[in-house]
Amino acid sequence: MEIKKRYSDADLEEFRTLINEKLAVARRDYKDLMDQLDNSNSNDVMDTSPTYKALEEGSNTQSKEEILMMAQREQKYIRGLEAALIRIQNKTYGIDRITGELIPKARLLVVPHATLSVESKNKHKNH
Repeated sequence: MEIKKRYSDADLEEFRTLINEKLAVARRDYKDLMDQLDNSNSNDVMDTSPTYKALEEGSNTQSKEEILMMAQREQKYIRGLEAALIRIQNKTYGIDRITGELIPKARLLVVPHATLSVESKNKHKNH
């Protein structure tokens, strides 16, 4: 019996809709993070105490770094989703890039930008 090597057009369309929804949210979240970074310099809280100011700047720096890390993760996620849309267009979406087998639909619904099945990912990680 021939094993199905790609998802049907109907399945691909379902994944496209899901990915576009996640992409819209991710882009909005990324924009919000970047807006936070841009606005974090406009703190009007002034205090005459140098200690207070140093502590305030220290916590601002830390939160800026955290925001930047979150923004970078969000950007990577967006790129992963955009690449998944290209794979849908090429009808190669949902195919494990190591084994060539289909990645289970349940995994793709949770991690729509996945290019490996859980088994391949675990094997790959251990080598």
